[in-house]
Amino acid sequence: MMQDPVDAIMAVMHKAFDHAYGEAWTRRQVSDALVTPNTHFLLGEETEDGSGPTGFTLSRSAADEEELLLIAVRPEFRGKGLGSEMMEQFFANARARGVRRVFLEMREGNPAEHLYRKLGFEQVGLRKGYYRGAIGGPLDAITFARDIK
Repeated sequence: MMQDPVDAIMAVMHKAFDHAYGEAWTRRQVSDALVTPNTHFLLGEETEDGSGPTGFTLSRSAADEEELLLIAVRPEFRGKGLGSEMMEQFFANARARGVRRVFLEMREGNPAEHLYRKLGFEQVGLRKGYYRGAIGGPLDAITFARDIK
């Protein structure tokens, strides 16, 4: 039986996002996003123990651009290339929808920056003090883009 996408995404979200930064979405935010036109998700492989997917992506497209809203890999599966695999599948799916350019935004200091740069993303913007996590002080948001034609 296929797991409800919201349940699957939330199961990963609770494990993957550091609560100190307040970046995890609520169930309501995910549910609302999934019923919005041109919102797409991709679930990573199912775990061997049946505890859900290893990760997910959530994005939305407009015209020939797509914004990667969230990507997450469960901590116990990090460092095994799953993030890169999911991103390559995300790019393939986006290309099939006619997307030519992908954007994403992350907080300054996010360890995923290494993955994004490895995949060819380049910084195109900076929002000073955009994020206000539970750890205090404002953090900058960095916007990245990559052509996928």
